Amino acid sequence: MLTKDLLRVSRAGGGYHPQFATAADEDIAARVLGVYQGHVGRSREELRDALTDLERDASDFKLVRGFAKLLDREATFETRAAVPPERARTVAFEEAESVGVVSEADRQTALRRAAARLDASGDDVATSLYADLEERQVLAEVDPRWGPAELRLQYNLSLAQTALFDATEVRIRSSDPKAVVTAVKRLRLMYEIRRTDDGREVVVTGPDALFSATRRYGTRFARLLRSVAKTAEWRLAATVDDRGTDREMVLTQDDVSVPGVEPVTDVQYDSGVEADFGTRFSSLDLDWDLVREPEPLAAGEHVVIPDFAFDYRHADFRVFFEIMGFWTPEYVAKKLDRLADLEAVEMLVAVDDTLGVGEEIEARDHRAIPYRGTVRLKDVRDALREYEDELVEQAAAEIPDSLSPDADVVTLAALADEHGVSEAVVEAKSFPDHERVGRTLVRPAVLAGLGDDIEDGISLSDVESLLDDYGLDDASAVLSTLGYRVEWEGLSGGTVRKKE
Repeated sequence: MLTKDLLRVSRAGGGYHPQFATAADEDIAARVLGVYQGHVGRSREELRDALTDLERDASDFKLVRGFAKLLDREATFETRAAVPPERARTVAFEEAESVGVVSEADRQTALRRAAARLDASGDDVATSLYADLEERQVLAEVDPRWGPAELRLQYNLSLAQTALFDATEVRIRSSDPKAVVTAVKRLRLMYEIRRTDDGREVVVTGPDALFSATRRYGTRFARLLRSVAKTAEWRLAATVDDRGTDREMVLTQDDVSVPGVEPVTDVQYDSGVEADFGTRFSSLDLDWDLVREPEPLAAGEHVVIPDFAFDYRHADFRVFFEIMGFWTPEYVAKKLDRLADLEAVEMLVAVDDTLGVGEEIEARDHRAIPYRGTVRLKDVRDALREYEDELVEQAAAEIPDSLSPDADVVTLAALADEHGVSEAVVEAKSFPDHERVGRTLVRPAVLAGLGDDIEDGISLSDVESLLDDYGLDDASAVLSTLGYRVEWEGLSGGTVRKKE
């Protein structure tokens, strides 16, 4: 963004129209670039004087200053002095007090005496005294990411961001609404989605609408434009608080684009609560896959995008999950209305205890999970298990009570995958042609053959080689079924012994 004193807008017709740089302004952009590149090794004061001369030739001095503001961020300034300025001042002032400076001659005497103490020349001490002042700092390097055309594009983006800083509401239509919502949520902005006749509109509430305008919120609000501008086609309409007067600003892809820079979305989740939950849940070995920001859900005339969804791995079944953190009362009321208008979907809602709206959520036929600080995995797992029990019961009813796999050896996991169900479904069935050995089904003939090959005193490694030939990997279960145990001999391995 630019500073607000560099904002160039027209209020013609009562609107709010940023005065964007055009292709014709690329010449002045090139000249500003040239001034910076030509002043490497020279002081900031000299650089500013050259830019001031350039302002006189430009149609608008704010345009030159805007280009310069962007390039300043790409420049490195440093203090160059033969003697550290603070040390030079300390010694010089001590000598000046001793001499009692009242004339130029006295000044030179003080500098010579200071130079002797600092082992430097008088000129070095004189030039070092105030070398750390901003105007005397030296432009050490400038390495802009842009040429004249790209600098113009970056200027237009920054100008629009500055205008958005004072917006109270933004309405966005995009060819990629999900990308916009993802950026909105990651930037932790208040929003809702409205369905329109020709698609969806993301409505973002600005800092003035719910809170006092804070710089942090306003900056995030302006950064959203970067992500919006990365989509192919978009239109942004904003209500801007122009010193107490509401004005309308409209931007499209024809006004603003991003010059080859990735959009800034500086957080991965809406909140630390969500990030913590997502990380911890993903580490569990459950029959549910966690999906971040699933598809939008219709809620009357609006649209809701829940924080997460849980997909059951063994059926086409999805449970949506929303985490309600600390929001303003107005925003909570709006969220509750959206939940009430949702289509017939399964929804879990984790509710911060401080909101006190758990009963209202339950009244809207959604399961409320209270939390304080962090969402407990056990509570979510217990809620999912209720769905899972029903799904397992339904799947079990569709599969015969007795199963006869064709394979001589098959694991319960493989058999469950074959039928498209969870292991809990198949392990409750009977298997007349197989014997269950641990988590594996084995034909009696296979076990009989293994019984002939295994004898008391054989090494465990030899047994494991035999089992590999049959596709069996649970040696302990097989040996126990056949009446053997393993006698361990330190780190050297084990010997198979007949159970007594």
